[in-house]
Amino acid sequence: MNSGVESVLRKLVPAPLRRFGQGAILRAREWPPRGAVRFGSFRRLTPIGADWGFARGLPVDRWYIERFLHTHAMDIRGRVLEIDADLYTKKFGGDRVTESDLLHINEMRPGVTMVGDLTSADHLPSNVFDCIVITQTFNLIFDARAAVATVHRMLKPGGTALVTIPGLSRMTADPDGQWGHCWGFTTISAGRLFRERFDGGTVEVEACGNVLSTTAFLYGLAAAELREEELDFHDPEIELLVLLRAVKGGAQA
Repeated sequence: MNSGVESVLRKLVPAPLRRFGQGAILRAREWPPRGAVRFGSFRRLTPIGADWGFARGLPVDRWYIERFLHTHAMDIRGRVLEIDADLYTKKFGGDRVTESDLLHINEMRPGVTMVGDLTSADHLPSNVFDCIVITQTFNLIFDARAAVATVHRMLKPGGTALVTIPGLSRMTADPDGQWGHCWGFTTISAGRLFRERFDGGTVEVEACGNVLSTTAFLYGLAAAELREEELDFHDPEIELLVLLRAVKGGAQA
């Protein structure tokens, strides 16, 4: 407002009326007004779904993970290593996969072909994998740098690691404290972590999520309970999930 006009208004309009008008303008900018927010089913102190949303359908974070892996499905080829289960190798690799390995710390895990811990894995082979798929794992590893070094060592030159890491998430509980949730990552921290080791290669990192999809995930809802445009919307200030593609330097295998 012009300073001269503002000065005249101060003289003509009483201070209480000016304050009322200013307050009305501020209230009009707030929607819903303070005290009028309807929390509905979210007004509770525990999640709606206690198992991340699996009982209700595909969890919200898994919707983003599967979209990321679908986008980079052509990287899932040749000899592929997956951590914990080979679900995504089968789902997105198809007949491009010539050999599939499954790494787990428990040799009794069904389908395991390699037993080990990514932070102390000198016995695992070097330069053999065309692709390594690691979903929702790095948050459980205290020595993340050592794990990244192992992933880099096991990849062939030109091989690709497809990695998803929780950003904003419920904690993974472990009563013994051996493998529970250690870290929350961001695009900045995950990018720096992988670029340190993948120097000479390429590292692409992005995030996904918004306040609604993140809230739905924390409450244990399924992706199908949101509209696709609500899942698609990306708020750069809210990172539900960090998605990373790292390619080892050297000749393409």
